[in-house]
Amino acid sequence: MLYQAYEAQQWASRPLRVAAGLTRMAIDALGPRVAQHPLARVVSANCDLAMQTELHHRRPPWAIPEVTTVGGRRVAVREELVADTPFGSLTHFVKEDHAPAGGEPRVLLVTALAGHFSTLLRDTVRTMLPDHDMYVTDWHNARDVPLEAGRFGLDEYIAHMVDWLELLGPGTHVLAVCQPCPATIAATSILAARNSPAQPRTLTLMAGPVDTRINPTVVNDLATSTPIEWFADNVVDVVPLGYPGAGRRVYPGFVQLSAFVSMNAPRHVRQHLQLYGDLIRGNTARAASVSSFYEEYFAVLDMSADFYLETVSAVFMRHLLPKGELTWRGQKVDPGQVRSTALLTVEGENDDVCGLGQTLAAHDLFTGVDVRNKQHHLQAGVGHYGVFSGRRWQSEIAPVVRNFILQHA
Repeated sequence: MLYQAYEAQQWASRPLRVAAGLTRMAIDALGPRVAQHPLARVVSANCDLAMQTELHHRRPPWAIPEVTTVGGRRVAVREELVADTPFGSLTHFVKEDHAPAGGEPRVLLVTALAGHFSTLLRDTVRTMLPDHDMYVTDWHNARDVPLEAGRFGLDEYIAHMVDWLELLGPGTHVLAVCQPCPATIAATSILAARNSPAQPRTLTLMAGPVDTRINPTVVNDLATSTPIEWFADNVVDVVPLGYPGAGRRVYPGFVQLSAFVSMNAPRHVRQHLQLYGDLIRGNTARAASVSSFYEEYFAVLDMSADFYLETVSAVFMRHLLPKGELTWRGQKVDPGQVRSTALLTVEGENDDVCGLGQTLAAHDLFTGVDVRNKQHHLQAGVGHYGVFSGRRWQSEIAPVVRNFILQHA
């Protein structure tokens, strides 16, 4: 019933959004002199906020048409599809007419499959792109995946990582952000057990739930205090008719988004009050920045129920990876077999999603990696999203990641 209730709400509120959009267009059509009148600004601000109430399943574009390289050249960027499955794509950001001497470090950015599209990490890509050869995982919306494509659980997610790393070949540097950190550790361990030449040169784990027994957050407490059957019965639903994935069991993205918003409700209220004030006062630059964030934030993606429930159980309830009990297709996952991959972990001081120490715990798992090839960075003054986006990511965290990759290139 979750999906039916969600769609009923969206349909019921659609006339309000349409009316708001038409009113906004009418005001703009009257010209800047009328549009800048104080009363018109108030009406326009209310219309803009009304139009923002819609959640949608449209994947936002990456929108990185060009980049300024380290040498100061502006070069065009195009997206190239390298690999594709029903559940995800491997995308290469190709810099046109750019071939630096000695090449650039090849980086695979592993994005989260957690209710938002991979484009939520646009700032991560844009910051890394000037001096790295960037590949990115681009996960698909489960409600658009037909039933005949089969299941997609934690094993299949890890398999995608293993396959794509082997496709990219030796010398790849891996950067995993948030939720995929345990799965990326598993993929790296599997390649090490195979003695594969495709083992990552470096592995950077950022704000990821490697061991959620450490400094548990509200999210972690919910998982450990609630049986997995509750999640299966209360937050998993079936994709309704009318979509390619009709009949597939999913964890709807709008449910995940509701949980995220409720965790920081006062902050989101303040943001919208600030947005409202900026629109009225004509602070267009700041208003555009906040609006752009929420346009991305309200684009939701459904997860396969198998993947969601298996991840909640393995990572957040049973802590299989740090306890040495995680398996992949019947094979034990042993990070202790990793020897040739250097490890960097990054945490945010104010992270309320992934508690301090949860990512740092990876160092205890990689017992075969020389301590000289391990590094940890604790970033002061940032929360979860500040670890991989925003001013401090760009000016303080990214340089640490960049130097670590160069050190081990």
